[in-house]
Amino acid sequence: MIQGVAILLALLISLPAMAVYPGERLDDPALEERARGLSQELRCLVCQNQSIDDSDAPLAKDLRILVRDRLKAGDSDAEVMTYIVDRYGEFVLLRPPLRAGTVLLWLTPLLVLLAGVISVFVYLRRGQTASAEGTAPLSEAEKARLGEIVMDREHERD
Repeated sequence: MIQGVAILLALLISLPAMAVYPGERLDDPALEERARGLSQELRCLVCQNQSIDDSDAPLAKDLRILVRDRLKAGDSDAEVMTYIVDRYGEFVLLRPPLRAGTVLLWLTPLLVLLAGVISVFVYLRRGQTASAEGTAPLSEAEKARLGEIVMDREHERD
């Protein structure tokens, strides 16, 4: 029990660890905070599902340095983002803007979920229909025919 708690605490303590190296940090705390905020919005082009703030990839490090250089040069946050998007494309954004060109990107998870719900609904409806039809009592004609089939099978065995 105590070991489990210790492991859980170690994992929780390690969560805030980022890939930013001490040599990358800016001396100005306000600029560093802006750089960290921007770095969390940019995708690592190597890892793809991590921000450049979380990634150890060399390209992510280069992008973090580029962000800090642009901030030191006096660019606003929007100017830094525009500069990087112009250079690497919108794919570098972890959350691309909702536009006509990206609407499918935003709607795909909802469409997949909707297709799954519809598939489950159709599957369950077919199962209910099949089981409802299978439990209906036999008519007198069906019972008679079934009796004939059983008798024929018994005669074939003899």
